[in-house]
Amino acid sequence: MKKFVITMLVLAMLVPAMAFAAGRRDAPTDEIRIGMTVPGLQFPFFVTMREDAEAAAAQLGATIVFADALNDEAKQAADVENFIAQGLDGILISPMTTDALVPTIERAVAAGIPVATVDRRANTDQVLVHVGADNVEGGRAAARFIIEALGGRGRVIQLEGTPGASPAIDRKAGFDEVIAGSDIQVLVSQTAQFSRAEGQTVMENLIQAYPDFDAVFGANDEMIIGAIEAMLGAGIDVASKVTVGFDATPDAFSYIENGLLDATVDQFPGEQAGTALQILVDNIRTGATPAQSVISVSPETVSSP
Repeated sequence: MKKFVITMLVLAMLVPAMAFAAGRRDAPTDEIRIGMTVPGLQFPFFVTMREDAEAAAAQLGATIVFADALNDEAKQAADVENFIAQGLDGILISPMTTDALVPTIERAVAAGIPVATVDRRANTDQVLVHVGADNVEGGRAAARFIIEALGGRGRVIQLEGTPGASPAIDRKAGFDEVIAGSDIQVLVSQTAQFSRAEGQTVMENLIQAYPDFDAVFGANDEMIIGAIEAMLGAGIDVASKVTVGFDATPDAFSYIENGLLDATVDQFPGEQAGTALQILVDNIRTGATPAQSVISVSPETVSSP
């Protein structure tokens, strides 16, 4: 009888513990591991996104397992494969281009790992949600700023982002759409790979080929800063040109404060990442799916910090 009582007492303690363990994924305090990869931390925009994502994850009881793609599509695909092998609970991706990660993303989903994209889209309907800025509207906003600053007439140089990247495609589309309705001529539109160094090199060449320009639009802040450095190197009075970037990075605001950049477009990377993470965590914990598969954040043109 004594052994029977002891056995029953042990079972009484084990059953609640087992039930707690079985249900711990539903507990708000249960830690979730989410893999996150971005094109590269050489882009200040993605440094901000990572920092904001880690802060948001901590508030949600989640941990970010981060991988920097180093601007290499093959490495980013390998990093996602590694997330799958680790059996992470979810994956948050800003893919370098729309098509490069599609097979890898679909393998993750097939393995039961929900995937969300942020900032840059992937060309698949298998993602749980895409959260990003309305980059077409951001391009329109940049064009409207230049049209107003030039009084509706002039010549503009456009520096495009990485070919095949959804923000590069969309920002150019929005910019071209609005400029086409004005008397402003696009002298040339050329990629500078979202890179400051490329922006400077490309602009140095374009200054020689198209010396009579009135404005420059860079599809991110890195490129417009590179273009500004090229203008300074060529002895051009930057204040006499209208310059607009995109991303609202700290360096862009520094250039604005110093009178070297007129405006940048803020697309709120923290809001993007935080929204995507909340949706991922809710799905992992409860199976909830978002009402919309695409959530857009409205960008704003800003001319001061």
